[in-house]
Amino acid sequence: MAEVAVIGAGSWGTALAGALADMGHGVRLWAREEEVVASIREEGRNRLFLPDVVLPAAVRATSSLEEAIGPAGIVLTVMPSHVCRALYERMLPLLGAGQVLVSATKGLEQATLMRMSEVIGEVLRSRFTPRIAVLSGPSFAREVARGEPTALVAASGCPEVAERIQREFSSRTLRLYASEDVVGVELGGAVKNVIAIAAGVIEGLGLGHNPMAALVTRGLAEISRLAAACGGKQETLAGLAGMGDLVLTCTGAQSRNRGVGVELGKGRTLGDILGPMREVAEGVKTTEAVLELSRRLGVDMPIATMVGRLLRGAIGPREAIGELMERSLKSE
Repeated sequence: MAEVAVIGAGSWGTALAGALADMGHGVRLWAREEEVVASIREEGRNRLFLPDVVLPAAVRATSSLEEAIGPAGIVLTVMPSHVCRALYERMLPLLGAGQVLVSATKGLEQATLMRMSEVIGEVLRSRFTPRIAVLSGPSFAREVARGEPTALVAASGCPEVAERIQREFSSRTLRLYASEDVVGVELGGAVKNVIAIAAGVIEGLGLGHNPMAALVTRGLAEISRLAAACGGKQETLAGLAGMGDLVLTCTGAQSRNRGVGVELGKGRTLGDILGPMREVAEGVKTTEAVLELSRRLGVDMPIATMVGRLLRGAIGPREAIGELMERSLKSE
């Protein structure tokens, strides 16, 4: 089994590191926070981001990128989207063409509107042609860390790379499906976070199942339109990386993006909500990038548009729902 470097020790990176170590991989987990490295080394757990999970002894924590990446055949990056470019620029001298790079980040770069695989490719092609895969699907970190059955998608433009990650990362508790639709998988993972904020608003307002079902269904239609306009496949969005991830993130209490929406629905301001959060709710930063991308491509995204207005404080939660309901009537 390949040695794996996991770059990013938030809850998701930590959970993946533990799952891979349980499979028999040697895993080096890079953390920016020295307190995370210390707690994993001393107690076998990430006290800051995943305190209730004891990690396998095969997970070795480090704050040195050189130590993490040096022996790795696979480099799995699990960082917030807004630091992806800067961190890959730091890693550039340490990476080589023999490694497979896997991105588990769900977001878009705000300045360029690039997907994470595009950012990675742009940074690394100055030195070599990278082999890149993306990992996505319906997955809460704590459930993966507890060994609960989870299904994910590994996508790459190179089928052999996707199939290798499928083999390397699959186990009795993780089932991976291979895909060549990198665009659909990445956009499904990124845009569902925007829709999940709207789902949280419905919950925060105390509304019922009817509006939630409508939101998830019409949200999937928006994601599918955008993905198709970017070259993604409709069938991808009907699968784990689309509908599966959307349902989980819109309905699961562990979703940070849904949690932001819940608090917005209760009348709290965005600044007050984000202030105490330790981990990033990707949908907050992704919303404006998604809206700009949709404008450039001429894709209608009314739910995402309302989420953008809510996040900017330009409209209230009940007013936003009212405007969505009163839009001009259309055929489905």
